[in-house]
Amino acid sequence: MKAIRYYGPEDVRLDEVPEPAVGPAQIKIKIAWCGICGTDLHTFHGEVPAYVPTATKPHPITGETLPVILGHEFSGTIVELGDHVDRSRLSVGQDVTVEPTVYCGKHDCLGCSDPTTRPQCPNLWILGLCGGGGGLSEYIVVDERLAHALPPNVSLELGALVEPLAVAWRATKKANVKPGDKVLIQGAGPVALFMIHTVKYFGASWVAVSGRRAKRCEIASQHGASVVYDLAAPDSVDVAAEVIKATGRGVDVVIDCAGAQASMDTSLQAVRPGGMIMNVASWSVRPTIDMNLMIGKEAILANSIAYSNDHPDILQAMAEGKLGDLRSLVTARVPLEDFIEKGVKPLAKEKDKHVKILIHP
Repeated sequence: MKAIRYYGPEDVRLDEVPEPAVGPAQIKIKIAWCGICGTDLHTFHGEVPAYVPTATKPHPITGETLPVILGHEFSGTIVELGDHVDRSRLSVGQDVTVEPTVYCGKHDCLGCSDPTTRPQCPNLWILGLCGGGGGLSEYIVVDERLAHALPPNVSLELGALVEPLAVAWRATKKANVKPGDKVLIQGAGPVALFMIHTVKYFGASWVAVSGRRAKRCEIASQHGASVVYDLAAPDSVDVAAEVIKATGRGVDVVIDCAGAQASMDTSLQAVRPGGMIMNVASWSVRPTIDMNLMIGKEAILANSIAYSNDHPDILQAMAEGKLGDLRSLVTARVPLEDFIEKGVKPLAKEKDKHVKILIHP
């Protein structure tokens, strides 16, 4: 089969590899769509996460070294079931999305001992980055517990959006967004745009977005933001001052998807007394935090990464039509053969034009 494999920074190849064989408790999936994630882009350009193996150092769980098949935001159709798979839940011909983050599940694991802290599992590994196959291929084999059946009215294309949507969903839940809340989302990248849908689902009545790209700011407005602040505009404003003016005392929740010193400063200034700052960003530079301002407001600073048991609830909300128009966040659909030229390069060089590019084997 064809697969996109990562050999190292700036070295990704379309290879012919053997089709994977299904194990007793596994399912084999024919990939329909796979999204390109920001992590894929960072890895390609040399900002490699510590959990990605190297050519000489295998991943401690999968045992694989580079090259590995990329892609962890994917959906597809089941083509084969292992002998021990629960056939009351899954069947050949069924469309599924896959939860690609795999936890050890050991009872003495500090992360896995509590379902809400599974992303802190020290033995965590991710399909499409650490080995075990990936969504940028024609087929993949996964443990049955990782597969979630798509409701009849949720397309395979939407199924490929569930993984990034789950990141936004969990952060929204952890921030305890509730009906009537006022929320500021910092950043206008893909996760931030998904975040508009999740905070509104949980009841936010006013949603502001701040970003630096005109087109994405426009998209944020189209997807339900109450107000959008374009930080790159010639007439850009003081976001915190405008937020306080609009809300009276600041927002109940700030969700930081930007991960910059300026966004941290704005978060502390814009949040109301006793409010929540939820960080979702990965930071390339350690920020300075004004602890006196934070304690003076008794603001809460928390973090959210990945997801844990969130896919079923998300799929139900999608099936009920309660998450709005997610399909329009897909800005291009590209064949596997054009992964670099029409996938990676446009996302790197035309960020103002694209949100989510889906790859079709």
